Parts: sequence; structure tokens; C-alpha cells
Amino acid sequence: MLNRIEQILQRARQERSRTLAVAAAQDIYVLTAVNLAAKDGLCIPILTGKRDEILRLMPEARRYEIIDCDSDEASARTAVSLVKNGRADCLMKGLLPTGTLIKAVLNKEEGIRTDRLLSHVMVYEAKSYPKLIFNTDGGINVAPNFEQKVQILKNAALMLKALGYESMIAACVCGAETVSEKISATVDADKLSKMEGEFSEYNMKILGPVGLDLAISTEACRHKRYEKEGAGRADILLFPNYEAGNCMGKTLTYFAGAKSAGIVMGAKVPIVLVSRADTAETKMASIALGCIVGGRE
Repeated sequence: MLNRIEQILQRARQERSRTLAVAAAQDIYVLTAVNLAAKDGLCIPILTGKRDEILRLMPEARRYEIIDCDSDEASARTAVSLVKNGRADCLMKGLLPTGTLIKAVLNKEEGIRTDRLLSHVMVYEAKSYPKLIFNTDGGINVAPNFEQKVQILKNAALMLKALGYESMIAACVCGAETVSEKISATVDADKLSKMEGEFSEYNMKILGPVGLDLAISTEACRHKRYEKEGAGRADILLFPNYEAGNCMGKTLTYFAGAKSAGIVMGAKVPIVLVSRADTAETKMASIALGCIVGGRE
């Protein structure tokens, strides 16, 4: 079982370097992370974007292949085509709107879409929790319905399986454990907890509806006499909507000082999707995560 972000980096270092296509690479923070990852043997970058700007920001980027593109749209299309044509194992967002990259990914003719839903999975290392925790989805799907939550949960399970997990515990986080027809999240969570057979290939235990405290705290479970198998020891936190997942992630980062990494699942390859506010350490860990998953999907 993994309990530190460093273990993800270590695992990526043990594998062959994956080729990483970076869309609109003309961003010093992205270039720094990519350069560090390349020097560490995690990836072989192919940079798309404004060549002159890339070299102005980082002259040593000359050592990498650079494909000159004059617009965000062209950079996105070019990076996606590298994946589609088998030249790259994973994709990374640089200095362009997320929507522009996702549009290229989902293009029916030239994209790398699959029959799976795109969803974002963030992994956090918090000092107060004994293992890594995987949050989904705080980055792509705003208000997922039940069918979408099934796919979001499967995407997270695929990530954990790629990381070597032989079993996992997922918690469908709600405000309380009572099922109420007036609160759709509790209804969805209850249905998910009763369909573990759908997730049998991942050996997944599903809790829900369950409050955050009972998902991650065995002490809270004892105090409230909540005795369901796996309670208090969740690996995956499935949130009811974008706001809940996004706020939880930022809370872990800014209040708890958690380390993190994150990628988008559901396309033909993982998409490293990072924020400008993310540290170089987070970006590099996200690249490592994408390279591991990209080698197994």
C-alpha cells in the first residue's frame, strides 16, 4: 500500500521513461517541472507551443523536441495527435485553457476519446492520515448523475489498480448516513454501495452514504458506533459534485499542507492537468503519476 507521494516518484523511476506530450509548453512553471522530471528519468518530453517563447523561458529546452505552434488550439491538436499516432504515452496541459485541451481530446475524428467519461483524480498525502487518499471529481464533472458517478468511481479504481492496489475502499461522501429522497447524493450513494459486483475486478468495498468523518476516522466510527466493513479507512473519496471535491482538495493543500498529484482519467492516455498555483513538486509528482498509469492503461 502506498502512503507517500515519494513512493509514486520512486515507482515511476523504476520503470522505463514514458514520452510526455506537453500542450502549450510556454510556461516557466510547467517547463521547470517537465525539465526536472526528464532529468530524473521519468519522462521524455515533446513540447508543443510557441518555440521562441519556450526557449526564452528555458534555453536548455533545446535538448527536447519542440513543435512550433502559433495558437493554443494548434498546440492542443498537435499534442493530442502525438498521442493518437503512438508517439506519446501521456498528455500534459501547459499554458492554455483546460477547455481548449479537452475539446481536442474529445474531437470525434482527431481526438483520443474512449467510451469512458473523463474525470479528475487527485491523490493527497496528509500527515494526519496513514495512507494516500484519492479524491474525485473536483476538476471536470460539475454535477454528475448516478451513471456518471459509476464511471468516475471506475476511473479512480483503474488508477489505484495501476499503482498496484489489490483491494480498495471507496466512500461516497455525503452530509450524513441517512438516505433521503430529497438529497439525491444520498440516494446515489446508497445505490452505489449495493453494486459492489460491478466493481468486483477491483476488489472494491463501497461505503455510502457516509459522512467524511466516518470515511476516514476509525475513532469517529467507534464513537458513532458505525461498524460497516472498511469504515474509517477509505482510499477513495467520491464527492457528490465539483464544489465539494474541489474545496476538499484545496482544504487539504492550504490548511493541512498536504502533498498532491493529479491526472484526468478516461481518455486513451492519462492527462496531467495542473494548476498554475501548484508547486513544481506537485507538477512533477503528477507527471510521475501520469507516466505510471500511462504504462498500464
